Amino acid sequence: MGKDEVMLLVEDDPDDMEFALLALRENGLDENVVIARDGQEALDYLFSGDARAGFVLLDLKMPRVDGLEVLHQMRSTGSTCPVVILSSSNEERDLEACYRLGANGYVRKSLDYSEFFDAIGRIGRFWLELNEAPCC
Repeated sequence: MGKDEVMLLVEDDPDDMEFALLALRENGLDENVVIARDGQEALDYLFSGDARAGFVLLDLKMPRVDGLEVLHQMRSTGSTCPVVILSSSNEERDLEACYRLGANGYVRKSLDYSEFFDAIGRIGRFWLELNEAPCC
């Protein structure tokens, strides 16, 4: 990810958002994080013309606009920005729909705090530090 790019964290649950931010902070990955509290806020940011998202961590089940619609709209406009779904859904149809729409990953939220914390850190380190994306 480039210096000016950000990670867009889209999460409607305040506790999950705080845990995710804490995990990112503990892993030194919280410098360029933009928060959207539902899918509509995510779309407003992504299509504002000022968006610099290099990676999206996207909740699936949200009010107003759900994660599937956010992903659909991103991909239908040609966005290749990496998107990882972070959801509590155990439904196979949700998993399949996300990959069919172009998700780069699907991680189930753990109810265990330490597992959730660890998963966020590993996701962030991979996409923000290890993954090499093409330039421009």
